[in-house]
Amino acid sequence: MPFALSPMTLSSSDFPADGVIPRDCTGEGEDRSPVLSWDKVPEGTESFAVICHDPDAPLVSSNGNYGFVHWVLYNLPGSLTELSAGTDLGTAGQNNFGHSGYGGPMPPEGHGTHRYYFWVLALDSNEQYAPDLTLWQLLEKIEPNIIGMNRLVGTYRREG
Repeated sequence: MPFALSPMTLSSSDFPADGVIPRDCTGEGEDRSPVLSWDKVPEGTESFAVICHDPDAPLVSSNGNYGFVHWVLYNLPGSLTELSAGTDLGTAGQNNFGHSGYGGPMPPEGHGTHRYYFWVLALDSNEQYAPDLTLWQLLEKIEPNIIGMNRLVGTYRREG
């Protein structure tokens, strides 16, 4: 399947689509991952992966990657339809802060409002991947197995 939206939906009780991400889900607050829930899961789903990426971050690498990766989470069971706040489920990959797990929004001072794309990816495989994969390493492994996906976009502007 090409990397394209499917009928699956993704939402959060912490913020509405295109709404402001609450401070406690950011680097200026508690830095906890938001509640995420999804439905309209494709038939044949065996596992999920979740990603948070900021395409507005002023970073471009020599290999063509852009933006800032805040969260890479995978090895989530196919029966799952929700992640609680600050979840410890699944396997954490590397974010661009240089550690595993969730790292909340915190755009550079004076950089304005950024958009944060939270993605849920449904996979037709339950292969278990090693911890600490980067976003690009994970996508290389799972791309052939993606059978559905969608996103939730939130915004955040640094206060300080």
